[in-house]
Amino acid sequence: MAHAWIVAGATASGKSAVAQILAERLDCDIISADAMSVYKGMDIGTAKPPPSERGSVKYLGLDLTTPDQSCSAGMWLADVSRATASLDAAPSCRLIVAGGTGLYIKAITQGLEGIAANPDARARWHAAFESGGITALRQAISARAPEILNKLADPDNPRRLIRALEHIDSTGGLPANWSHPREVPLIAVLRLPRAQLHARIHRRVAEMFRQGFVEEVRGLCHAFPQWSPTAAHAIGYAEVRALIEGNLSLEAAIEKTVTRTRQLAKRQETWFRHQAQAVWIDIMDSDPPACVAERVLKTWREHGPAKLISV
Repeated sequence: MAHAWIVAGATASGKSAVAQILAERLDCDIISADAMSVYKGMDIGTAKPPPSERGSVKYLGLDLTTPDQSCSAGMWLADVSRATASLDAAPSCRLIVAGGTGLYIKAITQGLEGIAANPDARARWHAAFESGGITALRQAISARAPEILNKLADPDNPRRLIRALEHIDSTGGLPANWSHPREVPLIAVLRLPRAQLHARIHRRVAEMFRQGFVEEVRGLCHAFPQWSPTAAHAIGYAEVRALIEGNLSLEAAIEKTVTRTRQLAKRQETWFRHQAQAVWIDIMDSDPPACVAERVLKTWREHGPAKLISV
C-alpha cells in the first residue's frame, strides 16, 4: 500500500472538517477510520460527511455493508487496501486517514495479528503464566517451535508470548509481521479542553435529532428488522431504537446518547495517549477549521506521512 497523512481525535473534535479541507488542498482521497461509518444508511448518527459536503474528494472505508451484517477491522482493511492498490507507485502522498477508531488506524499502519483469539487456548496459557511466569511461556514456545523465540520483537511481554502460543498451536508459526514489527507512526491528534468537547458533543447530538435521526433509524429498522450486535449497540442508534420501541422517552434517548458519546470520547483519547505516538494539537472550540487544518498540515510536513500496510 501507499503512504498516508493521518489526522485523528475524539468524536466531535473536528477532524472530519479538517480532513476535507486538506484533501481538497492536497488532492487526496480520504480513508474513513470509523468503525460505525462502515454501515450503509447509518449516516446522521455517525456524523458521516454527506455527499453534498465532499465535493470532488473520494471517500474510502464508508458504506461497506448493511446494519444486519457484521463488519470486522479485517474486512475494512481488506476493502481500503483493494481501493488504494493503484496508489502504491504514486509519486506523492495521495491519501488522508481520518477517524477516531484506534484499532482501524493501528490495522492500516501496523497490521492485524491474523487469526482470531482461541478462548480455550488463551485461558490455558494464561494459567501457565500465572503458575510459572514468563519462563513457563518461553519454555512452551521453545518446546514447540524453538526457532520462533528469537524472532519475537518483545520476548518479555507476556501478552505477546501468549498470543504467539495461540498462533503456534493453530498454525505452527507466527504472522509475518511479528518477526519484523512495523514502526509506530506519529499521528496528528486534535484535542479540545474537556468542557469544550462536552459542549460540542451536546450540540452535535441535539443537531442529529433535529436533522431527522429518529426517522433515519425508523427507516433502517423497517429495512433491516434484525441488526448485527455491533450495529445494534452503536451510540445513538441503540437509544433511538429503544425510543421507537417505547422503552425510552425522547429526552432520555438524547441524554443517554450524550453520555455514551462523552464516554466514547474519553476512551478514544485514552487510546491515543497510551496506544499511539500522538502529536497532540491543542485547539479551542472557537478555532476556525481552516486554521486547525494549517496546524495539522504543518505537523504532517514536520514528521512526514505514515507507511500503510497491504493485505
